[in-house]
Amino acid sequence: MKLTIKDSKGNNQGELEVKFPLVEDGKGTQAVHDTVVAYMAAQRMGTASTKTMGEVAGSGKKPWRQKGTGRARAGSFASPLWRGGGVVFGPKPRDFGKKVSRKTKQLALRKALSERLRAGDVLVVDDLKLGSAKTKEFVGLLKSLDLTGTALLVSQAVDQNLTLASRNVPHVALTTSESLNTYDVLRPDKLVFTRGAFEQVESRLTKE
Repeated sequence: MKLTIKDSKGNNQGELEVKFPLVEDGKGTQAVHDTVVAYMAAQRMGTASTKTMGEVAGSGKKPWRQKGTGRARAGSFASPLWRGGGVVFGPKPRDFGKKVSRKTKQLALRKALSERLRAGDVLVVDDLKLGSAKTKEFVGLLKSLDLTGTALLVSQAVDQNLTLASRNVPHVALTTSESLNTYDVLRPDKLVFTRGAFEQVESRLTKE
């Protein structure tokens, strides 16, 4: 498969041969599912916390005597039945992370990128350098590349001008070729790679 390379003005600058083997048929579907589930689980903070009966502040004194008051028996102010008491089986800080092997992650990324390539959702640009950090210049770049929906721009390294110019533009995200993951590939309408970034991702996918 070959991809057309464009410059920042939207003009054709040649073609780029896709070197990594595309995933065929239904292979890799489960790997994509497992990887995305693990990624989303890892985003959870897991910091919710409640106090058990033993952790609630207060005296351990019995509220009133056992018999003779006409009231129900009570042994603690921290009872879960009372307002301000402990919580039974409440949430505690925990790690929601799921383990996915390196090969599974690699297969998932290759599968996701293969599908986006077949759908024509991948665009390769010679370079994404901006002369300044002005949002107006960045919006002009998007118009030149005919990007109207959500888009993910993938560069070789973090670019300060690109980061500052794009932060006020909705539906556009930035990442680097080293940070690109399966979830990032699946989410936007269009994927825009610099030539160098695409070649770096290819080298990641061809490593065993």
